[in-house]
Amino acid sequence: MLTLLIKRFLPFFLLIPFFTAHAQTDIMVLEKRGHTIITYSAGMGITMKTIYNQWIDGTITALHNDSVFVDGSPFHYKEIGALRVDRKTWHNRGVGVFMMTAGAGVLALGAVNGLYRGDKASTWYTPTSYITAGTLLVAGYLLSIKPNNNFPLGKKYSLQYVKLDFNKKQ
Repeated sequence: MLTLLIKRFLPFFLLIPFFTAHAQTDIMVLEKRGHTIITYSAGMGITMKTIYNQWIDGTITALHNDSVFVDGSPFHYKEIGALRVDRKTWHNRGVGVFMMTAGAGVLALGAVNGLYRGDKASTWYTPTSYITAGTLLVAGYLLSIKPNNNFPLGKKYSLQYVKLDFNKKQ
């Protein structure tokens, strides 16, 4: 009896989400020569420069009818002159600081080992330790100072507004 109920009603319960779910209204796609860099949708943070030379930072509250609502203020998507992607994550600056610390650690470890063994100061480091420490220090520094990415819209970058409302006839 239970098996018969499961066979009859399980497909119905599995299909309920498809009938009740609503599609996302619209999205904006930042492209570099036709390749997607980032996709913006409602609820995402955005930092943009308008064609009126104003930088606006906020959250996209809605996207509809070719308009972007940033913290409730509407902008036509063609009023956006540039976009900025802030590098605030641990992956960028934190890894750079960690690599510089590791490079300094390689040099410190060579000195501590040389002192502990009683070696001459000229034999504390080998060419391999110089190369390793130097590479870690330089790469870490370059990662830690990496600036924010600005994407000026025009020749190289473009912003596409994609309407995803399939219910309306166009």
